[in-house]
Amino acid sequence: MLTALEGVVVAAFGVTSLVMLATDEPDGMVQAVTMALTVLALSVLPLAAARGLWLRRRWSRGPSMMVQLIALPSGYQMAQNGGVWVAGGVVIALTGAVVLGCLINPTATEALGIGPRDA
Repeated sequence: MLTALEGVVVAAFGVTSLVMLATDEPDGMVQAVTMALTVLALSVLPLAAARGLWLRRRWSRGPSMMVQLIALPSGYQMAQNGGVWVAGGVVIALTGAVVLGCLINPTATEALGIGPRDA
């Protein structure tokens, strides 16, 4: 569920960026459009992983873990900027840590069909 929420937040940021492009005149139009489309494309990974986790697909654990491993340093970096960014960074880093913990939980790995290898 948290992975889906992450994907929705990233997609909302991309859509907001596109709306801002339509209402404002950015300094670099090509750069702003590229950034907005890149953010929208990046939202596909957590959304696809969330769907796979919901359906208990084994493949979905890897992409979800990648998203969380990116969220940890991103949250830390945001928190270093001070001000309102500290709260956002803490939320992002904590969400990443919680989801990683859930993904490596033995109950979750068993539900996804991932178990210890036979020696």
